[in-house]
Amino acid sequence: FALYAQEVGTPSEQQQELIAMAAHLAGIAIERKRAEDRIGFMAHHDALTGLPNRVLFEEQVAGMLEEIRERDQWAVLAFLDLDDFKLINDSLGHATGDELLKIVAGRMRAAVRRSDSVVRVGGDEFIILLNGLPKERDVVLSRLEDIRTAIAMPVQLQGRSLQVSCSMGVACFPNQGKTAGELLANADMAMYRAKELGRNNIQVFTEEMAARAHEKLQSQEELREALAREEFLLHFQPQMSLETGRIFAAEALLRWQHPVRGIISPAAFIPLAEETGLIVPIGDWVLRTACRQLKAWQDAGLPPLIVSVNVSARQFRERNWAARVAAVLEETCLEARYLELELTESLIMQDVPGAIATMHALEAIGVHLAIDDFGTGYSSLSALKRFPVRRLKIDRSFVTDIPYDADDMAITSAIISLAQKLGLRVIAEGVETEAQVEFLQKSGCGEIQGYFFSQPLPGEDFEVLLSSERR
Repeated sequence: FALYAQEVGTPSEQQQELIAMAAHLAGIAIERKRAEDRIGFMAHHDALTGLPNRVLFEEQVAGMLEEIRERDQWAVLAFLDLDDFKLINDSLGHATGDELLKIVAGRMRAAVRRSDSVVRVGGDEFIILLNGLPKERDVVLSRLEDIRTAIAMPVQLQGRSLQVSCSMGVACFPNQGKTAGELLANADMAMYRAKELGRNNIQVFTEEMAARAHEKLQSQEELREALAREEFLLHFQPQMSLETGRIFAAEALLRWQHPVRGIISPAAFIPLAEETGLIVPIGDWVLRTACRQLKAWQDAGLPPLIVSVNVSARQFRERNWAARVAAVLEETCLEARYLELELTESLIMQDVPGAIATMHALEAIGVHLAIDDFGTGYSSLSALKRFPVRRLKIDRSFVTDIPYDADDMAITSAIISLAQKLGLRVIAEGVETEAQVEFLQKSGCGEIQGYFFSQPLPGEDFEVLLSSERR
């Protein structure tokens, strides 16, 4: 901005006002431009690390891929996730986690060329796009290993040395994806495969991964339909008292009556149900059906017994779950003392204070509690003495090789002794032979479950067994 005059002299008062107004307007314009630039940057970059975000990536990647197609080279998209980052956040705080993310972002940026891209997707997930590499697998993997090594270098935070690894999934253009969306989906799939294989590794996308993902999606839909079509059923495995030789309880075991594949064991579908959250409605169905069946047997005049139902981790963490159990008992008109809920050690140890609170709420209703698979979940004895449980179930892995494995015999005897000293009942599952029964009796175990007495039976067959026992 300039003022011109015919004669030399200082600006007049009017001219000074004009200058001040012009300067003010220019300042507003400059600030507006800076604000627009700042907003534009924030819209296309991650606020924490300064890396491009997914919006900018999607705007630019299509053009980059077209250039690569013409040059007969590979573009390599790596989708990576930091391993156990949540543990760092939870133990050291989010400020430390944010600082670690900034350091990792800087290392990735330093490890790639100017023509490459590093993008933060969100959380601890990143995309790396290596632009224009020769079509040689070894060259690609070498470049990515260098980046992974750089990420894993020790970091000094809060006066301590930390190391963070990453799991990386890789897809190459154009062989393993023709578009940015396909590349990203396939690299994401490969990254989850890297997680499954123990983390801290690189996996390149394969067609087998796609087939497995498709099969998993199909199984998930079938599982939803099975719940809607009432394809699930319960089998009941008797639990026998060694003192009386009679059935005193039964464990309700879930089965899937598939219209094509027949009876499917829970081992084949429970992990998927857990992962998708379907285990909650399925578990509610099991609880309600088992209680209703037991009440029907009672009304038919069969000998009284306890029904034991397994509880999933997802169920146990549901809000007001004890109240939901109480509602099922009220709905089915079953007294709480006839219901036992089996909780695994690993489930309880995820959140000991929360687990104890829920267990006390269930105990207040009158429900019995048991720890399933005892000896496999690493529960501390200090925690065990606080659990309001009635029974311990010795895991079948300790019973199977009795009496041939001295270590299994020692562990089993120790569990029985521990239960007795804590005033708990103990039952051994997976009992199949006379020799196992004799050892368990001598060791003080009073209850067994397994093929030695009976395999799991459909409800009708179990009713026949109960009726014959009554006679």
